[in-house]
Amino acid sequence: MKRDYRFIYLFVVGVFVMTSTITAQDYFSNFPVRANPKTVGKKVSSRLMETKHQLYGDRGIHYAEVCTWYGALRFAEMTNDQELIKKLRERFELLFHLEKDLLPPPIHVDQNMFGCLPLKLYRMTKDERYKELGLPYADTQWILPEKANDEERKWHKKGYSWQTRLWIDDMYMITIVQAEAYHVTGDKKYINRAAKEMVLYLDEIQRENGLFYHAPDVPFYWGRGDGWMAVGMTELLFNLPENDPNRQRILKGYRLMMENLKKYVNEDGLWNQLIDEKDCWTETSGSAMFTYAMIQGVKNGWLDKDEYGPIARRAWLGLCNYLDDNNDLMEVCIGTGKKNSHQYYLDRPRITGDYHGQAPIIWCAYALLSE
Repeated sequence: MKRDYRFIYLFVVGVFVMTSTITAQDYFSNFPVRANPKTVGKKVSSRLMETKHQLYGDRGIHYAEVCTWYGALRFAEMTNDQELIKKLRERFELLFHLEKDLLPPPIHVDQNMFGCLPLKLYRMTKDERYKELGLPYADTQWILPEKANDEERKWHKKGYSWQTRLWIDDMYMITIVQAEAYHVTGDKKYINRAAKEMVLYLDEIQRENGLFYHAPDVPFYWGRGDGWMAVGMTELLFNLPENDPNRQRILKGYRLMMENLKKYVNEDGLWNQLIDEKDCWTETSGSAMFTYAMIQGVKNGWLDKDEYGPIARRAWLGLCNYLDDNNDLMEVCIGTGKKNSHQYYLDRPRITGDYHGQAPIIWCAYALLSE
């Protein structure tokens, strides 16, 4: 009988250990109701339909709204939410006639990224109008305008986009429209352009600690700015062919950044407005971008799941704590140009419901739901 009891005991212990191991590895499921990615993603995506366009004055729809709209489309596609897709298309349909004046002119890296939106819609619907509208935004990033300045001509001559600035914001804006053009046309020139551009930025402005100054002449690790680099590398790794010659360089830069971001997680499980300053305030838009990058890294095998899975899970739960009753993300840094002033970044106003924050929390939701 003693042997039988010992066998039963060992069997029960073994089952417990196996179950505990499986649960510990399953970092992206079994969320509390308030943090269910399908629910959160639907609510924040639907919130877009309740808000007005964000504009650049007379320069068309703002890139932050484009990022949110694009994220909502990817979420709706991921969840096969046909009603949401219909509403998102209806919002866009006005840009073909009544709101045509709101189309951004392709004159700046921020305006050109608008093209990712119609190109994504083309991939979902095969409506040629979207393709005809979207492709010129990708193409004109590499077509030098007649009134280009010397700096723009220099980069163009070297085979880079004339919109190159070495600002860290750029590498999501360029990547996302070129990646969509690649998928729409099947022409590798688009994704190769984006990869070459990313390697330039990594070589020129990534620091030894894996992070990035806002610009070469602005030596501060601004959260959302670094977030743009994180999601830009993530989208490239997600879209680049495995045998692309630039892939390993980008993966190296991505992993270096993720490794160092671990050191700066704050008590909320998130990151600060100035990443490396412990006394700074929690900023949610950059935090959401880092979370998205880590979720995709774990899901796609670029990062060790047991090392980064718990960090990404905690960050997602932390972000959901910053959603208010209107499904607006709080503590989002206002739109920010570069300035060589430490106090400037500390004093940036914090707002609620800004598209800079709405977009990446939707990205996180569909990343969590992906296979």
